[in-house]
Formats: sequence, structure tokens, C-alpha cells
Amino acid sequence: MVTLTVIAAVLGAGAVVTLVGSRLIERTHPPRGRRIAVGGLLQHIVELGAVDDSAVAPIVLLHGAGCNVEDLRELAERLAARHRVILVDRPGQGWSKSNSRSSSSPAAQAAILREVFDRIGVSRAVVVGHSFGGAVAAAFALDYPDRVAALVLLAPPTHPDLRRLTALYTVLAAPIFGWLFARTLALPLAALAFAPGVRGSFLPQSPPAGYISRCACFLLLRPKAFLANARDIAGLHAFLTRQAMRYGMVAAPTLIVTGDLDRIVSPRRHAMALAAAIPAAKLVVLPGVGHMPHHADPDRVVALIEELAGSAQSVAR
Repeated sequence: MVTLTVIAAVLGAGAVVTLVGSRLIERTHPPRGRRIAVGGLLQHIVELGAVDDSAVAPIVLLHGAGCNVEDLRELAERLAARHRVILVDRPGQGWSKSNSRSSSSPAAQAAILREVFDRIGVSRAVVVGHSFGGAVAAAFALDYPDRVAALVLLAPPTHPDLRRLTALYTVLAAPIFGWLFARTLALPLAALAFAPGVRGSFLPQSPPAGYISRCACFLLLRPKAFLANARDIAGLHAFLTRQAMRYGMVAAPTLIVTGDLDRIVSPRRHAMALAAAIPAAKLVVLPGVGHMPHHADPDRVVALIEELAGSAQSVAR
């Protein structure tokens, strides 16, 4: 009885901390773009730059797991000097809503992205995806090839080689345990380990100064966002098992950028394997770079994206 009382007290305290903490996080990091209704779910986008020629395909940026649009803002601002750029919060992350498990797979998120395109009048775009966003971008190129002017994948997970990564998230996404954990203990426990976790995702580089605050990373710790992220990752291995058989069908001009020291997504088993599967794909391996190439070498990444975008526009004309 005493043990149950202690557990109940801990969970109750965690629930209060999570409720108050979530509200403070949202107040500190409000949406900086606009939200669009897609199938009853509000999706958050940020639009930067402007191009008078409506025939020029904009650049759409999709962030990775555990992130939101702010992780790609610096990259977007550099590209916006010469392009229309659209940052998209993936379903369940940042300020976009998700529909439980039905919007967790890259294919489902690609379908939502197509609806976003329709709502904002984008017929075709240069689609750029980092990490999990790369899996979504690849799914989009496969399922809606007429909407992709060019495809850019940064440190993308592309093949079924992620069982260790997905095992923990399968537990965190479990219907009862995951729901309870996300609403009681996830925020207070994860907040304590957040900085080391972020540093681990950048290795061997270090995060930019002020990254956690500037990129609104704590938005992930809200219960719904935490669960959505867990569901995304938990199903990724099985999804990539199916998608990997289709890569030869990618028709868009494709650029794949990876760091040779990426310890989260193996360059050899993912980026290099993908480059071998997509006809005429261009692979760029950045020496000494980990899982965050857009932070480690933003000048090179911007130049590569602009080069591909320019060549894609020339072919389209």
C-alpha cells in the first residue's frame, strides 16, 4: 500500500510539472508562422523569401525527429536570399497537429504535405528533408513524383537498419505505458538529460551556442509531441523495409548529403546504399561531419542545394 501511495504521488507530481511546464514551454516558444487546416488537423508552416516568377519551384524544408522548423531556420534564411522557402512542422511536432498513429508513418506525412502544397498553391517544389524528414521527402518523391522538382536528403534514414534505435521508442509509444509516461514523467526526466542528448546528436561537432533555446527544442517534451515523436520512430524500421524496395523509381534529380562520422544514421548503410539505388543520384560525403550537416557546414549545404535547384529549374524550362 505504501509503495502504491508513493508511485501515485510521484506520478501526480509529474503530471502537475508536465501540465505547468508544457504551458510555459508553449508561452516561451509560440508559433512563428501560420497554420493551415488539412483534414481537420492544423499544420504549421513558415514562409520566407519571395520570388516574383511563380514558375520557379520553391524550396520546402522538412525537419528531423525530435525537432521542429526552428532547427532548419538558419538554413532557410540563407536560402531565402534567392528563393521562396517554406519550412514545415511535421505532423505532431512543433505547432503541427497529428492524428494519433495514423499520421506517424513517412507515407502518411507525405500525404499531409501534398495537401499543404494544395492549400498554399505550390504545384512543385525542391523538397529537402533532414534525418526523419529525409524519409518523408523520399516517400513524397515516390508517391507524388509530379510535385517534386528536385530532392535533397540530409543524413537520411533510408533502409531497415534501425532496430536498436526503434526498440526504445516502441516501448515509449505503447498505448497505455506511453500515454501515462508522456503525461507524467517524460518532461521532468527528459529535461534533465536534454542537453547531453542534444550534444550526442551533433557529435563530433558541438551544438551552436544557444541551440536548445533558439530552436525551441523543449516543444518536444509536451505530451502529444513526445508521443508523436515516439510513434514516428517506433514504426520507422518496418516502414523503411517496404520503402527501400522502391528507390529505383525515384525520378527527380536527387542530392544526398551525409557526414562520414554520422553515428546515428550509418552513411554506408543508408546514404551510400540509397545513392547506389537511385539512378543518377549525387552523393556528397562531408569529412569529419556527424548527423547535423546543415549546422556543421551550412555554407556547403546551401551551395549544394542551390546548385541542384538551379539545374532542376533549367531542365524544367
